[in-house]
Amino acid sequence: MEDNQEDEYLLLSGIQHFRFCKRQWAFIHIEQQWEENVRTVEGQHLHRKADQPFVKEKRGDRILVRAMPVKSDTLRITGVCDVVEFVRDDAGVAIAGTEGKYIAYPIEYKRGKPKKGDEDLLQLAAQAICLEEMLLCRIDSGYFYYHEIRHRVEVKLTAELKDKVMSIVTEMQDYYKRRHTPKVKTGSFCRNCSLQHICLPELMNKRSVKSYIEGKIKE
Repeated sequence: MEDNQEDEYLLLSGIQHFRFCKRQWAFIHIEQQWEENVRTVEGQHLHRKADQPFVKEKRGDRILVRAMPVKSDTLRITGVCDVVEFVRDDAGVAIAGTEGKYIAYPIEYKRGKPKKGDEDLLQLAAQAICLEEMLLCRIDSGYFYYHEIRHRVEVKLTAELKDKVMSIVTEMQDYYKRRHTPKVKTGSFCRNCSLQHICLPELMNKRSVKSYIEGKIKE
């Protein structure tokens, strides 16, 4: 029996959580805990338009597919692309049920504006890896549509970026197999975490549990 059950695959969206904080990712994807804050609610609202199950829309030489399921059997990850835009091009690949050949471009919808970190970029690169494996093609670029600036930004999906995704997913798979929730250094970013009350980052520094409790009593 082949070991390829999709319920054992990691969620592609977890790459962004993992890059933000490995401990946050473990709480969500291993321990199945979640708390919503303003950021997560706004993000869900923004995705509603894109998340219309597998809707195809043809616009001239372009085909837009919304909420397209993707997966990589090599990396054992699965997820959903907000939008995949197929642009007709003789250098592309054939798409079932359509005439001609197309080049695929993954498009992610994000609240706010471009981030300083690379978590969004890694998530988009992971989508490209899945599409490359599914369509037997090469994807060199994709797009982000940022709600705050209201236009899309093209990004290059390089081999180095894809290699980084593979390395990160390998680490995620290791934690997942061991059901291990790692400890991490705390920082100002903890204030923006949806799981700050579950995580209790105060317990993760060098202070003892006793000193933590005594500090809370004094407060």
